[in-house]
Amino acid sequence: MSERPWLSNYDDGVPHTLAPYPAITMLDLLRDSARERPGDEAFLFMGSSISWRELELKSSAFASALRAQGVGKGDRVAVLMPNSPQMIVAEFGIWKAGGIVVLLNPLYTEPELERAIRESEAETAVVLTLFYEKINNIRSNTPLKRVIATSIKEYLPPLKRLLFAVLKERQGGHRIALRPGDSSMADVIERHARSEAPKLTVAPSDPALFLFSGGTTGNPKCVVGRHEALVMTGMQINSWFDSALGNDRTVIMLNLPLFHVFAQVAVMASGFIRRSPMVLMPDPRDIGALIATIKRRKVEMLPGVPTLFNALAAHPRLRRDPKALRSLRLIVSGASSLHLETRNRFEQLTGGCIIEAYGLTEALAAPVFSPARGLKKSGSVGLPGTDVELRIVDAEKCDNVLPPGEVGEILIRSPQNMSGYWNNPDETAAVLRDGWIHTGDLGYLDEDGYLFVVDRKKDVIKASGFQIWPREVEEVISRHPSVLETGVAGVPDDYQGEAVKAWIVLREGAFLEPAELKAWCRKELAAYKVPKHIEYCDSLPKSAVGKVLRRVLVERHNGGVKKGL
Repeated sequence: MSERPWLSNYDDGVPHTLAPYPAITMLDLLRDSARERPGDEAFLFMGSSISWRELELKSSAFASALRAQGVGKGDRVAVLMPNSPQMIVAEFGIWKAGGIVVLLNPLYTEPELERAIRESEAETAVVLTLFYEKINNIRSNTPLKRVIATSIKEYLPPLKRLLFAVLKERQGGHRIALRPGDSSMADVIERHARSEAPKLTVAPSDPALFLFSGGTTGNPKCVVGRHEALVMTGMQINSWFDSALGNDRTVIMLNLPLFHVFAQVAVMASGFIRRSPMVLMPDPRDIGALIATIKRRKVEMLPGVPTLFNALAAHPRLRRDPKALRSLRLIVSGASSLHLETRNRFEQLTGGCIIEAYGLTEALAAPVFSPARGLKKSGSVGLPGTDVELRIVDAEKCDNVLPPGEVGEILIRSPQNMSGYWNNPDETAAVLRDGWIHTGDLGYLDEDGYLFVVDRKKDVIKASGFQIWPREVEEVISRHPSVLETGVAGVPDDYQGEAVKAWIVLREGAFLEPAELKAWCRKELAAYKVPKHIEYCDSLPKSAVGKVLRRVLVERHNGGVKKGL
């Protein structure tokens, strides 16, 4: 096997290397777009828009305000808000002030927020008014010195802003009274509107982002991403997408939360390079609004996760308007495995090209993609992208590189790999070794360089001495016509040590006996892989980007009342 067999399977036009990468940052990309295409729409939001020029000016004003409040080079600034123009303005303002953006999940509980702010040592937070009191409740236990608040209504068109103020603002918890020393984002931007951006150098090698990751241990840690990493990933992904989208400006959906590496780095950075208008969706769970927005804005590229595609395909709006998603030309599925049945159903629904993606927060989403035009192998997430290298090693003896077809731990090396975990040298040394990220995922490469992800190393089920990968069982169950979603994990068992359990969400109106499902599984799975336990539920616990949380399912099994067989 050649050292990089995947290169010969790239789509025509995808470069084998992009090195040397330009010594630029996202700030340079924004500055160039604001100068060359000042009036073009950069971001679309709830019926309004913000141009490249507006984004440049507002983020410069916000940067001046941050500097006036004491934010300096290398300071961490927490951002707690949904996808919105304010979030983009805040990010670029923080970068222009020399700061590091700490992206927080708005769904975090107060203890989780407190832990994240303490971990990142952020002294400033920019928050949506809806989350202002949540921050206030924990700030005395954190390094926070100042909070800047913004209302979601500030970038709504006039009529929607009025309706929001009348119908939702007070009763929804959006109206707040600022504490002494805190400030309004709109006010500080207006106050510094005529100020020039701070005169300081932001180097490509400077830290830009903290992204929280559980890594291989499950404990949240701050992944440090450099400015150049965003540009590198954006360039790699853009070159891959060109074979499906061409070089024209493509309307891109930003429905996945921007605190996650998929949307923040993989999608948004490539949108900046392409100078595409990007549609911001504040609530990724509002499937009806997503469908309506795709149709109205003629969105051409949709990133998502398998649970989103299942929800879209099952939504009643598409029964009334089956062509609502026909503007989509490219659909990118990441974060978890895309079952074949889901792929087929969604391709028929949209007529678009679906590609799978695999990446890692620690690798700043260094992409592995199925080809847009070339051969897609069933069960494979595709080929390493430009300048991304993969290696499969023995999961126990990590220095032993395995040949094609053998399952082991997946290692990734790319120029945009994280600098490390913030203030955590031991965890960094465990994951980042000799330039290679040890992913904790199990998989194999075939002779052609296609990657097959088998499962998470820690999710492998060991039943009676057999190793069982949950994904394999999920694939079989998901093909049953009555099944909408499934999650599979190992649960404690006195006889087997661990037993296979499946949690099932049925399609609307469907009925499925456990015995029938087990019989279905026996057609394709060895007896020891067939679920011993089956539980029916209304929904599955998911991460912020829609990945099924097997850990939570197991916790519920161990601590809760079980139903089913």
